[in-house]
Amino acid sequence: MLNIQMHTSLFKFGWKVKSMNFILIIIWIIGITCFTLVGSLYARKYHKPDLLIGLYVTFILVSQILAAKISAFNLGFATFTGPSGVLVFSITYLLTDIVNEKFGRRETHKMIFIAFVSQVAMLFFLWLGTSFPPAPFWTLQKTWEQIFGVVPRITLASWVAFLTSENVDAIIYQYFKKITKGKHLWTRNVFSSIPSLLLDSLIFIPLAFAGLMPLMPLIVGQTVLKWIVGLVNIPFMYLNKAILGKEISNEK
Repeated sequence: MLNIQMHTSLFKFGWKVKSMNFILIIIWIIGITCFTLVGSLYARKYHKPDLLIGLYVTFILVSQILAAKISAFNLGFATFTGPSGVLVFSITYLLTDIVNEKFGRRETHKMIFIAFVSQVAMLFFLWLGTSFPPAPFWTLQKTWEQIFGVVPRITLASWVAFLTSENVDAIIYQYFKKITKGKHLWTRNVFSSIPSLLLDSLIFIPLAFAGLMPLMPLIVGQTVLKWIVGLVNIPFMYLNKAILGKEISNEK
């Protein structure tokens, strides 16, 4: 009788975990829809990528902070491990594609550079804020250092991976747009993101976590999750393309 109750409790717990994962994925999809569509509406109305760049920088910085936490992502058919920021970071490739589609590769490279400078600023002020001695009544210094102490290494690793993979994505996107003569949007969306996402994982994980955590499960888990996000991004790319309207490219 006790064994039956234990199995029942474990089943209910597993079901709750899967349900929570499903709810979080739905919330994530809604978040993608809302933020990217608002950015595209802004770009259409004002003919400027300002809000898309702001969202892009925000997602980059948030994903780096969230990378300090390793999470288990239950997708129903399998469970993968990876930094918590992987889902947020994967959306940045959708944003680069949106800006690339509307404003061209040159504007996309400028956006990537802006995000890079923002990362440098974040690292500097995190280091500075952590270095100040804590107030006598504030007892969370060790906890703070445990959480944010790894962020500088993660950030430094992400700089290399970020600058490489995001710029490669922008170049490949425009290449496929050129050879398809602006048709078949899904091809440049997929074939620019998939290799770039893999490249990011192959560079970022070893630099960020070597000697701290097992690398291969993180590389596999992060890459699979990114690829799934890349495929999910396809309908959102078409939706944003419909909203963006006429292309405003500064390419020469």
